[in-house]
Amino acid sequence: MLAAKSIKYSYNSNNKFEFPDFCLESTEDLLIIGDSGVGKTTFLNILGGLLSPQSGSITLNGTNYSDLSNKDLDKFRGKNIGIIFQSPYFVNNLNLMDNLLFSLFLSQNQQDKNVVIELLNQVGLNDKIYSKPNDLSQGEKQRASIALALVKKPNLILADEPTSSLDDNNCDLVVSLLKEQSQLNKCKLIIITHDARLKKHFKNSIKL
Repeated sequence: MLAAKSIKYSYNSNNKFEFPDFCLESTEDLLIIGDSGVGKTTFLNILGGLLSPQSGSITLNGTNYSDLSNKDLDKFRGKNIGIIFQSPYFVNNLNLMDNLLFSLFLSQNQQDKNVVIELLNQVGLNDKIYSKPNDLSQGEKQRASIALALVKKPNLILADEPTSSLDDNNCDLVVSLLKEQSQLNKCKLIIITHDARLKKHFKNSIKL
């Protein structure tokens, strides 16, 4: 279960955010939608343990983030949370196989080439395993970002504006892929976006 309660954060006196409470069970998904400037990325970073709220709590599968030291929170995030950032983060001189293996190494997970190959097949990149990120199309990079987040088999997937640069067809493909993979991997999925096209894909949504 993922539970967010009474979360508040401020950068300064003119830039304060108060976020809604919610609770997600093991394989539920959630769309968080809002315009620019309402704190979408801030909320994602708090849910991902990258930013500490000034008040409130985040609990994932019984672990309250605030109970962990910075070192233990880093380790917990590496094992349990996959984040798809708005701009994909790859090591550009490594091919996709090595990027995913490197992610497993950094998160202290077992580096298994067969797992990587199976996942890249699932996201439709079976012919790009040895391609470098700069050789991929925008849609392929987005699918590779999904694979990068999923490879460590996390309990929670967070996606920040995953469809903002995609046309309608690729938008639908990426959302369907995210939902399909989260169900396959039995993890929770949260997409944070301003993209109203995604509303039709989600029963559960929150507007910021």
